[in-house]
Amino acid sequence: MIAAYGVANLLQSVAATRTTVHHTFDPGLLLRLAGHRTYLIGLSCQVLGFVLAFLARRDLPLFLVQASVAAGLGVTALLGVLILKWRLPLAEVALLGLLCGGVAALVVSARPAPAQPLGFVGVCVLLGAAVLVAVAGFFAVRLHGALGSVVLGSLAGCAFSAAAIAARPLAGAHTFGAFVADPLLYLLIVHSLVGQLLLGLAMQRGSTTAAVAAMDAAGAVPAAIVGLLLLGDRIWPGREWLAAVGFLATLAAVIGMTRYAEPQHHHAMAHQDPPAPGGPGKGAGKDPGKGPGKDKAAKDGVRHARGSTAAYPSPARR
Repeated sequence: MIAAYGVANLLQSVAATRTTVHHTFDPGLLLRLAGHRTYLIGLSCQVLGFVLAFLARRDLPLFLVQASVAAGLGVTALLGVLILKWRLPLAEVALLGLLCGGVAALVVSARPAPAQPLGFVGVCVLLGAAVLVAVAGFFAVRLHGALGSVVLGSLAGCAFSAAAIAARPLAGAHTFGAFVADPLLYLLIVHSLVGQLLLGLAMQRGSTTAAVAAMDAAGAVPAAIVGLLLLGDRIWPGREWLAAVGFLATLAAVIGMTRYAEPQHHHAMAHQDPPAPGGPGKGAGKDPGKGPGKDKAAKDGVRHARGSTAAYPSPARR
C-alpha cells in the first residue's frame, strides 16, 4: 500500500505540473489530467493503494492506515534517488528514519478490531461535509500562490479524511448486496472525486510544498480522532503513549520532507520545458502547447532550484 501510493505520488504530481492551471472549480481538470499517460499510470497505482487501504481499514484503526498512506511520500523520495538520481541530504535521511520509526510504533500499538457502525447521523454529517468542502473549494480556487496551495490542499485532505471515515465501517460489509446498498459507498466515491480534483488544483498553485503539508495534516488528524472516538479504533493497553508518539513522528516526518519537494521538482520541469528559441523576450509563452502560467512556473522553478539541491514531487492522494 505504501509503495503504491509512493509511485502514484511521483507520477501524478509530474502530470499535474504539465497541465494548464485552472482558476475555476472545474471537474474537467480530471479529464485533462487523464490525457497524460503518466497520470493514468499514477492513477492506477493510486487505485491499487486505495484498494489495499480499504481492505486494511476493515480491522486496522484509522490512525495507522492514514499515517501509512501519508508515509508513501518516503517511498517517493527513495524512488527519486534510485531512478531519477536525486540527491538525498542528510536531513532527509534522518526524516526517513523518523518516518520508519513512527510507522513501526503505530504498528506495534494498533489493536485490530472491527469498526462500529457510523449510524444515520454520521452518514448525514459526511454528506454535509461533502457539500461544505465542495462549496469551499468553489471559492478557494480563486486564491493564488502559497495561500491557494494551503487552502486547497487542506480541503483535499478533509475530503480524503471523510472518505477514510466512510471506508472504515463500509469495509466490514458481509455481503455484496449490503456493500452496494450502503450509502457510505457513494459518500466514499463523492469525497474521493472531490478530493482528487482539489488536490490537482492545489498542485498547480505556487507552492506544492505547502499543499502537501496541509493535505497530510488535514487528511490524517480528523480521521484518527473520529476513528478513536466513534468507530471503535483500539490501542493496546499501556501503549497509548507509543501510538501518540508514532503518529506525531510520522506526520512530522512527512511534513518535514515536503520542504525538499518543490525545488528539485521545478528544476526537473524547467529542464523538460526549455525556453522557446529567440530568448524569453521573443519566444517565451508563444508556444500554443504552453502558456503564460506554465512559462512563469518554469521560471519560478529555476529560481527555487538555485536555492536547494534536493527535492521530489509531492503526492497525489488517497
